[in-house]
Amino acid sequence: MKCHEDSCENPATSNSTNIRSFEDFWPYYVRQHSKPRTRTLHATGSILAVILFGAAFAVSLWLLVAVPVVGYAFAWYAHFFVERNKPATFGHPFYSLVADYRMLFLMMAGRMDDEVAKYATAATL
Repeated sequence: MKCHEDSCENPATSNSTNIRSFEDFWPYYVRQHSKPRTRTLHATGSILAVILFGAAFAVSLWLLVAVPVVGYAFAWYAHFFVERNKPATFGHPFYSLVADYRMLFLMMAGRMDDEVAKYATAATL
């Protein structure tokens, strides 16, 4: 729980307007990615974006244009049609990018489901 002047907020239940740091953003981000299919689509886009980034330097720098398009296409599809929420990128683009790769690494380590359970539980308290 964080207190600011005369009000306190719980980062686990805060919405996107109460975010002041990545620490505040992460629980919100995790809740926005509660469905496994959303996380899988995000991971697919993130991995393809990294591959395209590398390929751009090997094949043509014009491929750099496709990097954000591919990465965001998978993520935004997941938000609009699977999760049915607004992508966190709209309000917090830098935190969202960092969180995308944190989520990917946690998924690869088999620890992302624990994060989802932790913040879903904290949000209901």
